[in-house]
Amino acid sequence: MTDKIKVYLADDHQMLIEGMKAVLNTYLDFEIVGFSLNGVNLIEKVLATNADVLIMDISMPEKDGLAVLRELSQFPNITFKIIVLSSYDDLKLVREVMQLGARGYLTKQCVGENIIESILEVQNDEEYFCKIIRDKIFEAFTKSHTEINLDENISLTEREQVILKLIALEYSGKEISEKLFISVNTVETHRKNLLKKLNVKSSIGLAKYAIKNNFLNL
Repeated sequence: MTDKIKVYLADDHQMLIEGMKAVLNTYLDFEIVGFSLNGVNLIEKVLATNADVLIMDISMPEKDGLAVLRELSQFPNITFKIIVLSSYDDLKLVREVMQLGARGYLTKQCVGENIIESILEVQNDEEYFCKIIRDKIFEAFTKSHTEINLDENISLTEREQVILKLIALEYSGKEISEKLFISVNTVETHRKNLLKKLNVKSSIGLAKYAIKNNFLNL
């Protein structure tokens, strides 16, 4: 029997807390270990419960989610993963919270549909965006032709830049091949070249690089 994933909830709306608890309680793989209605002493509270995942509203009274994320730097041994919950789908906010250490981003519009998937993904060391955010990122990507500023030692072709962005948006090799009208083998060749050039070990590493270096023009 595998250990349950311990989840801590933080949101200033009790009704939303109860809604998330109702969804999570229908799955035997999860255990709700606590909840808070604001961000005061939130990190200490989550650590005391030995939680695996914190789902945290970005807008809370007394101390908001951004303040909590900034406070994380004072806790070097943090092991729990953070999924940000927000009413906003602003891509600059998405980028900011990911740079501050969040592993996932859910809008409140999609939390009921995607909360289970998001927890499983971040617990598996993936980064997660709900469909609303993925669609906005892709829209920004398709409209943008801004030249990307890379480190002077890194040189990516235009095709590699496009494929890097699509990988960061969680498109599969088959989906990328269909969008770009190239073979899956060609996509994989580009992916391997990107891994080598950017000195990362996996597609997760490529996605992190793209997000944290504003490669998606968020």
